[in-house]
Amino acid sequence: MPKSRYAYELPEHKVEYGVSVAVADLKIDPQAQRTLNERRAQGIANNLVREAMGSIVVSQRADGSLYVVDGMHRKRVCELTNTPRITAEVHHGLSQKEEAVLFLIKNRESNKPNPLDEYKVGLTGGIDLFVDTEATLKKHGLEMGSTSTNSVGAVAGVLRITENYGPDILDRTLGVAEAAWGRNGSTWDGMLLGGIGMFLGRHGEIVKDSELAAKIQKTGPAQKWVASVHSLASGGGLHNTGTGSRVQTCYSQLVTVWNKGKKKNLIPA
Repeated sequence: MPKSRYAYELPEHKVEYGVSVAVADLKIDPQAQRTLNERRAQGIANNLVREAMGSIVVSQRADGSLYVVDGMHRKRVCELTNTPRITAEVHHGLSQKEEAVLFLIKNRESNKPNPLDEYKVGLTGGIDLFVDTEATLKKHGLEMGSTSTNSVGAVAGVLRITENYGPDILDRTLGVAEAAWGRNGSTWDGMLLGGIGMFLGRHGEIVKDSELAAKIQKTGPAQKWVASVHSLASGGGLHNTGTGSRVQTCYSQLVTVWNKGKKKNLIPA
Protein backbone atom coordinates (compact mmCIF):
# COMPACT_ATOMS: atom_id res chain seq x y z
CA MET A 1 0.00 0.00 0.00
CA PRO A 2 1.48 3.41 -0.94
CA LYS A 3 2.36 5.74 1.93
CA SER A 4 -0.28 8.41 2.45
CA ARG A 5 0.53 11.78 0.85
CA TYR A 6 -1.69 13.52 3.39
CA ALA A 7 -1.39 13.55 7.17
CA TYR A 8 -3.54 15.06 9.90
CA GLU A 9 -1.29 17.24 12.05
CA LEU A 10 -1.91 19.70 14.86
CA PRO A 11 0.39 22.29 16.43
CA GLU A 12 1.27 22.09 20.09
CA HIS A 13 -1.43 23.89 22.05
CA LYS A 14 -2.95 24.13 25.49
CA VAL A 15 -5.51 21.44 26.38
CA GLU A 16 -7.57 21.32 29.60
CA TYR A 17 -9.25 18.10 30.64
CA GLY A 18 -12.30 17.53 32.84
CA VAL A 19 -13.59 21.09 32.49
CA SER A 20 -17.25 21.65 33.43
CA VAL A 21 -18.87 23.90 30.84
CA ALA A 22 -22.36 25.35 30.55
CA VAL A 23 -24.32 23.71 27.74
CA ALA A 24 -25.90 27.07 26.93
CA ASP A 25 -22.44 28.49 26.15
CA LEU A 26 -21.61 25.83 23.56
CA LYS A 27 -21.82 26.83 19.92
CA ILE A 28 -21.94 24.75 16.74
CA ASP A 29 -20.18 25.71 13.51
CA PRO A 30 -22.56 24.15 10.93
CA GLN A 31 -19.90 24.26 8.21
CA ALA A 32 -17.44 22.28 10.30
CA GLN A 33 -19.72 19.63 11.79
CA ARG A 34 -21.46 16.48 10.75
CA THR A 35 -25.25 16.59 10.23
CA LEU A 36 -27.17 16.34 13.50
CA ASN A 37 -29.26 13.16 13.69
CA GLU A 38 -32.16 14.28 15.84
CA ARG A 39 -33.57 10.76 16.11
CA ARG A 40 -30.24 9.47 17.39
CA ALA A 41 -30.04 12.27 19.95
CA GLN A 42 -33.60 11.61 21.13
CA GLY A 43 -32.86 7.90 21.44
CA ILE A 44 -29.84 8.62 23.63
CA ALA A 45 -31.86 11.07 25.71
CA ASN A 46 -34.63 8.51 26.26
CA ASN A 47 -32.13 6.04 27.74
CA LEU A 48 -29.63 8.46 29.22
CA VAL A 49 -27.16 7.28 31.82
CA ARG A 50 -25.64 10.56 32.96
CA GLU A 51 -22.60 8.90 34.51
CA ALA A 52 -21.69 7.49 31.08
CA MET A 53 -21.88 10.76 29.15
CA GLY A 54 -18.13 11.13 29.03
CA SER A 55 -16.35 14.28 27.84
CA ILE A 56 -17.01 16.24 24.70
CA VAL A 57 -14.25 18.02 22.76
CA VAL A 58 -14.45 21.81 22.63
CA SER A 59 -12.37 24.56 21.03
CA GLN A 60 -12.10 27.85 22.89
CA ARG A 61 -11.49 30.50 20.25
CA ALA A 62 -9.63 33.77 20.67
CA ASP A 63 -12.79 35.67 21.62
CA GLY A 64 -13.53 33.16 24.40
CA SER A 65 -16.42 31.46 22.59
CA LEU A 66 -16.71 27.68 22.94
CA TYR A 67 -17.31 25.61 19.80
CA VAL A 68 -18.09 21.90 19.90
CA VAL A 69 -15.53 19.93 17.90
CA ASP A 70 -16.77 16.46 18.82
CA GLY A 71 -19.87 15.81 20.90
CA MET A 72 -22.65 17.61 19.07
CA HIS A 73 -25.16 14.85 19.79
CA ARG A 74 -24.30 14.84 23.50
CA LYS A 75 -24.81 18.61 23.56
CA ARG A 76 -28.24 18.07 22.03
CA VAL A 77 -29.00 15.32 24.56
CA CYS A 78 -28.23 17.77 27.36
CA GLU A 79 -30.67 20.25 25.82
CA LEU A 80 -33.37 17.59 25.54
CA THR A 81 -32.90 16.47 29.14
CA ASN A 82 -32.42 19.93 30.66
CA THR A 83 -28.89 19.05 31.74
CA PRO A 84 -27.17 22.41 32.36
CA ARG A 85 -23.50 21.40 32.32
CA ILE A 86 -21.26 18.81 30.70
CA THR A 87 -17.62 17.81 31.08
CA ALA A 88 -15.33 18.88 28.25
CA GLU A 89 -11.80 18.53 26.91
CA VAL A 90 -11.03 22.13 25.98
CA HIS A 91 -8.47 22.99 23.29
CA HIS A 92 -7.10 26.53 23.02
CA GLY A 93 -5.73 28.52 20.11
CA LEU A 94 -6.86 26.39 17.18
CA SER A 95 -7.88 27.79 13.80
CA GLN A 96 -11.05 26.55 12.10
CA LYS A 97 -8.90 24.31 9.89
CA GLU A 98 -7.18 22.87 12.97
CA GLU A 99 -10.58 22.28 14.60
CA ALA A 100 -11.53 20.24 11.54
CA VAL A 101 -8.29 18.26 11.78
CA LEU A 102 -8.97 17.59 15.48
CA PHE A 103 -12.50 16.40 14.63
CA LEU A 104 -11.15 13.97 12.02
CA ILE A 105 -8.42 12.65 14.32
CA LYS A 106 -10.86 12.10 17.17
CA ASN A 107 -13.32 10.27 14.94
CA ARG A 108 -10.72 7.89 13.56
CA GLU A 109 -10.92 6.01 16.84
CA SER A 110 -14.53 6.53 17.86
CA ASN A 111 -17.97 6.75 16.28
CA LYS A 112 -16.90 7.83 12.81
CA PRO A 113 -19.04 10.32 10.92
CA ASN A 114 -20.44 9.12 7.64
CA PRO A 115 -17.99 9.67 4.77
CA LEU A 116 -19.92 12.58 3.25
CA ASP A 117 -20.03 14.45 6.57
CA GLU A 118 -16.31 13.83 7.01
CA TYR A 119 -15.74 15.14 3.50
CA LYS A 120 -17.70 18.33 4.20
CA VAL A 121 -15.77 18.92 7.44
CA GLY A 122 -12.49 18.39 5.62
CA LEU A 123 -13.48 20.90 2.94
CA THR A 124 -14.56 23.48 5.50
CA GLY A 125 -11.25 23.07 7.28
CA GLY A 126 -9.35 23.53 4.03
CA ILE A 127 -7.54 20.23 4.53
CA ASP A 128 -5.44 19.43 1.46
CA LEU A 129 -6.71 15.89 0.88
CA PHE A 130 -10.31 17.10 0.63
CA VAL A 131 -9.55 20.36 -1.18
CA ASP A 132 -7.47 18.60 -3.83
CA THR A 133 -10.18 15.97 -4.32
CA GLU A 134 -12.93 18.58 -4.60
CA ALA A 135 -10.96 20.60 -7.17
CA THR A 136 -10.48 17.48 -9.29
CA LEU A 137 -14.16 16.54 -9.11
CA LYS A 138 -15.19 20.07 -10.13
CA LYS A 139 -12.80 19.89 -13.08
CA HIS A 140 -14.93 16.99 -14.34
CA GLY A 141 -18.26 18.65 -13.51
CA LEU A 142 -18.83 16.32 -10.58
CA GLU A 143 -19.74 16.72 -6.93
CA MET A 144 -19.66 14.42 -3.92
CA GLY A 145 -23.03 13.06 -2.84
CA SER A 146 -25.34 10.22 -3.82
CA THR A 147 -24.30 8.45 -7.01
CA SER A 148 -25.90 9.88 -10.14
CA THR A 149 -24.88 11.17 -13.55
CA ASN A 150 -23.03 14.16 -12.11
CA SER A 151 -22.42 13.00 -8.55
CA VAL A 152 -20.09 10.46 -6.95
CA GLY A 153 -21.26 8.52 -3.92
CA ALA A 154 -18.05 6.55 -3.26
CA VAL A 155 -16.57 9.19 -0.96
CA ALA A 156 -14.05 6.96 0.80
CA GLY A 157 -12.98 5.30 -2.44
CA VAL A 158 -12.36 8.57 -4.24
CA LEU A 159 -10.45 10.00 -1.28
CA ARG A 160 -8.34 6.84 -1.21
CA ILE A 161 -7.24 7.42 -4.81
CA THR A 162 -6.15 10.97 -3.99
CA GLU A 163 -4.48 9.92 -0.75
CA ASN A 164 -2.56 6.99 -2.24
CA TYR A 165 -1.67 8.31 -5.68
CA GLY A 166 -2.38 12.05 -5.77
CA PRO A 167 -5.01 14.26 -7.44
CA ASP A 168 -3.40 13.84 -10.87
CA ILE A 169 -4.23 10.13 -10.82
CA LEU A 170 -7.78 10.88 -9.68
CA ASP A 171 -8.04 13.32 -12.60
CA ARG A 172 -6.90 10.64 -15.03
CA THR A 173 -9.16 8.03 -13.42
CA LEU A 174 -12.28 10.14 -13.88
CA GLY A 175 -11.26 10.95 -17.45
CA VAL A 176 -10.71 7.28 -18.38
CA ALA A 177 -13.99 6.22 -16.77
CA GLU A 178 -16.02 8.83 -18.65
CA ALA A 179 -14.25 8.16 -21.95
CA ALA A 180 -14.94 4.43 -21.58
CA TRP A 181 -18.52 4.48 -20.29
CA GLY A 182 -19.93 7.98 -20.69
CA ARG A 183 -21.65 9.82 -17.84
CA ASN A 184 -24.03 7.73 -15.77
CA GLY A 185 -24.29 6.53 -12.20
CA SER A 186 -22.52 3.24 -12.89
CA THR A 187 -19.52 5.06 -14.36
CA TRP A 188 -18.77 6.48 -10.91
CA ASP A 189 -19.08 3.15 -9.07
CA GLY A 190 -16.52 3.11 -6.26
CA MET A 191 -14.92 -0.22 -7.07
CA LEU A 192 -14.55 0.68 -10.77
CA LEU A 193 -12.95 4.03 -9.98
CA GLY A 194 -10.81 2.34 -7.35
CA GLY A 195 -9.62 -0.27 -9.83
CA ILE A 196 -8.79 2.30 -12.50
CA GLY A 197 -7.07 4.50 -9.91
CA MET A 198 -4.95 1.58 -8.70
CA PHE A 199 -4.08 0.64 -12.29
CA LEU A 200 -3.02 4.17 -13.23
CA GLY A 201 -1.33 4.73 -9.88
CA ARG A 202 0.87 1.68 -10.41
CA HIS A 203 1.40 1.79 -14.17
CA GLY A 204 0.47 5.30 -15.27
CA GLU A 205 3.90 6.03 -16.69
CA ILE A 206 3.51 3.41 -19.45
CA VAL A 207 -0.26 3.67 -19.95
CA LYS A 208 -1.88 5.94 -22.50
CA ASP A 209 -5.25 6.97 -21.09
CA SER A 210 -7.08 7.08 -24.42
CA GLU A 211 -5.88 3.57 -25.26
CA LEU A 212 -6.96 2.23 -21.89
CA ALA A 213 -10.41 3.84 -22.22
CA ALA A 214 -10.87 2.40 -25.71
CA LYS A 215 -9.95 -1.10 -24.52
CA ILE A 216 -12.34 -0.85 -21.57
CA GLN A 217 -15.14 0.43 -23.81
CA LYS A 218 -14.85 -2.62 -26.09
CA THR A 219 -15.53 -4.98 -23.18
CA GLY A 220 -18.95 -3.57 -22.32
CA PRO A 221 -20.77 -0.88 -20.32
CA ALA A 222 -20.06 0.02 -16.72
CA GLN A 223 -23.07 -1.97 -15.49
CA LYS A 224 -21.56 -5.12 -17.01
CA TRP A 225 -18.24 -4.40 -15.32
CA VAL A 226 -19.94 -3.92 -11.95
CA ALA A 227 -21.73 -7.27 -12.23
CA SER A 228 -18.60 -9.06 -13.42
CA VAL A 229 -16.38 -7.68 -10.66
CA HIS A 230 -18.94 -8.54 -7.98
CA SER A 231 -19.20 -12.08 -9.30
CA LEU A 232 -15.46 -12.65 -9.55
CA ALA A 233 -14.68 -11.05 -6.19
CA SER A 234 -17.34 -12.98 -4.31
CA GLY A 235 -16.39 -16.33 -5.82
CA GLY A 236 -20.02 -17.35 -5.84
CA GLY A 237 -20.65 -15.58 -2.53
CA LEU A 238 -18.19 -17.70 -0.57
CA HIS A 239 -15.27 -15.31 -0.02
CA ASN A 240 -13.54 -12.00 -0.82
CA THR A 241 -16.63 -9.81 -0.53
CA GLY A 242 -14.94 -6.69 0.90
CA THR A 243 -14.55 -3.42 -0.96
CA GLY A 244 -10.78 -3.79 -1.08
CA SER A 245 -11.12 -7.18 -2.71
CA ARG A 246 -13.50 -5.83 -5.35
CA VAL A 247 -11.11 -2.98 -6.18
CA GLN A 248 -8.28 -5.50 -6.50
CA THR A 249 -10.46 -7.69 -8.72
CA CYS A 250 -11.28 -4.73 -10.96
CA TYR A 251 -7.58 -3.91 -11.15
CA SER A 252 -6.80 -7.50 -12.19
CA GLN A 253 -9.46 -7.33 -14.89
CA LEU A 254 -7.95 -4.11 -16.18
CA VAL A 255 -4.54 -5.76 -16.40
CA THR A 256 -6.09 -8.51 -18.52
CA VAL A 257 -7.88 -6.00 -20.76
CA TRP A 258 -4.76 -3.87 -21.18
CA ASN A 259 -2.52 -6.82 -22.08
CA LYS A 260 -4.89 -8.31 -24.64
CA GLY A 261 -3.35 -8.16 -28.11
CA LYS A 262 -0.22 -6.32 -26.92
CA LYS A 263 3.36 -7.42 -27.55
CA LYS A 264 5.05 -4.68 -25.53
CA ASN A 265 4.25 -2.60 -22.46
CA LEU A 266 2.70 -5.72 -20.95
CA ILE A 267 1.80 -5.54 -17.28
CA PRO A 268 2.41 -8.63 -15.10
CA ALA A 269 -0.81 -10.31 -14.06
